[in-house]
Amino acid sequence: MPEGHTLHRLALDLTHAFAGRPVRVSSPQGRFADEAALLDAGTLESAGAWGKHLFIAFAGERVVHVHLGLYGSFAITADVASVPAPVGQVRLRLVTADEDRATYADLRGPTACTLMTPAEQSAVIARLGPDPLRADADPERMFTRVRRSRAPIGTLLMDQSVLAGVGNVYRAEVLFRHRVHPLRPGNAVRRRTLEAIWEDLRGLMRDGVRTGRIDTVRPEHTPEAMGRPPRRDDHGGEVYVYRRTGQPCLVCERPVRTEVLAARNLFWCARCQPAYRPRAVQ
Repeated sequence: MPEGHTLHRLALDLTHAFAGRPVRVSSPQGRFADEAALLDAGTLESAGAWGKHLFIAFAGERVVHVHLGLYGSFAITADVASVPAPVGQVRLRLVTADEDRATYADLRGPTACTLMTPAEQSAVIARLGPDPLRADADPERMFTRVRRSRAPIGTLLMDQSVLAGVGNVYRAEVLFRHRVHPLRPGNAVRRRTLEAIWEDLRGLMRDGVRTGRIDTVRPEHTPEAMGRPPRRDDHGGEVYVYRRTGQPCLVCERPVRTEVLAARNLFWCARCQPAYRPRAVQ
């Protein structure tokens, strides 16, 4: 499932390609046909993201809400002489309607693609936690929820009602960077550690928006600095523990460990992220 930086980058790309222009809207697959007809030839005003949710605003207070889920994709193709026939199950197609050379975008396989009002959009956002990529985010909501919970911090960071936009890669990497074991209870994580995690996520995810990949290693642990080959993985980027099970930790060389938690794989280093041991009651 795409992490939050991917949706923010997509929102920027959609805004750049379509905002302020009349747009032809269709649903070749047919599952969004009635809604597309209401939007067709209208002006796309902007696109934005909150966590893993994408919102595309059209004139007339109409908002398309998209959640890509595990298998969804939204591909933009710019500056073509002619728009080709749809390939596959295209739920939503956007095409610039005011230029000789066209730009089009095809949405395939989303978990959600619905037309809603701004009020309904606000209701969706109200159920989400703060998004580190948004300037209007309030991290206090995250700090409060985590500090009141006995659930593992590794679970809480993936709960979109606690923290919006963080997926398995950022979860694994930010916990490593702050030496926090993923099974440590939320209420046993110090507030200053949560503050540092929040600030770190803001920086890492902003870099992800800019580069389109997830890089989390510090300068001293890059392939160039360590004289090691670059990592090969379909998500791209240099990481400390994510999908590195059994490989040596880049800091201490102990093998990276993994365990399943809530149907998702955890990754951590047992030396750099020591297990939580509660103090004995006196």
